[in-house]
Amino acid sequence: MADYTITRDVAGYRAEWNLLYAAYAGYYKVEQDQQMRDRTWGWILEGRINCLMALDNDGKPVGFAHIREFLRPLSSTVAGYLDDLFVDPGQRGGGVVDLLFDAARALGQENNWSVIRWITRDDNYRARSVYDKVATRTNWVTYDLTP
Repeated sequence: MADYTITRDVAGYRAEWNLLYAAYAGYYKVEQDQQMRDRTWGWILEGRINCLMALDNDGKPVGFAHIREFLRPLSSTVAGYLDDLFVDPGQRGGGVVDLLFDAARALGQENNWSVIRWITRDDNYRARSVYDKVATRTNWVTYDLTP
């Protein structure tokens, strides 16, 4: 079994992140081009998105989580929003996702976030089986309004 580490110092992993992020977009059938990935990478480098990257014992990126801050006016708190989480299919089942969630929890504690929230596709059963172990499923329904 491989050992994994999590890093937040991701600047040197642009090419590997690009491949992982393209695979993530492909999984969700989101058409994405290089310009879109460049913009997202820029947000990471600017600090607008926290990128937690999982590295195998050879230092190769095998997964990531993107988390950003958001405000919760009703509770008057600041929280984290997990936008993206992806583990290379060949690395799944080895504990990578657990380390990413541990790192997300630590990031939330450091920032005094009240919660870390995310959504997933209803039929993403494998991921949901993990999420049900690490978090509480809410009863909120999500809507998208196109401006």
